[in-house]
Amino acid sequence: SFRPPAVCGGRAQRCLPSGLYTHTRIDSLERRMSKVPTDLKYTRTHEWLRTLPDGIVEVGITDHAQHALGDLVFVEVPEAGRTVSLGEPFAVVESVKAASDVYAPVSGEVIEGNPTLAGAPETLNSDPYGDGWLARLRLTGTPAPLLSAAEYEKLTAEEA
Repeated sequence: SFRPPAVCGGRAQRCLPSGLYTHTRIDSLERRMSKVPTDLKYTRTHEWLRTLPDGIVEVGITDHAQHALGDLVFVEVPEAGRTVSLGEPFAVVESVKAASDVYAPVSGEVIEGNPTLAGAPETLNSDPYGDGWLARLRLTGTPAPLLSAAEYEKLTAEEA
């Protein structure tokens, strides 16, 4: 049976029943695999889009983007009623490393900004494709060409 490393002297290794040890290599966090759900569309600037059953589009930043930013300490989401245009900054995310604009992947009217993020910006780190969404929009134009999950994975692999 497997015993946790703390039982094996605190080193990154596994103690096997035979008394043999296997060492676990700890790779750089920068090379970790990002999550890329296949049911979403993506942009080259690391935003994702999900079309909800009522036709509203939910927008957020990708796991790759939140990981690159680091621990988020502040998120500014757009207010309901605001009109956003494709490619313009519509939200701001701030981490201990940097502050970054988030660009609108579509043109539309903001139906709702995520109220959770004001008091818990770390939600965007822990659940970027779920509770960490930034805004919900009603489309007013045609979106720019978007990437499939496979295309987005290829893009992020090329950037590494």
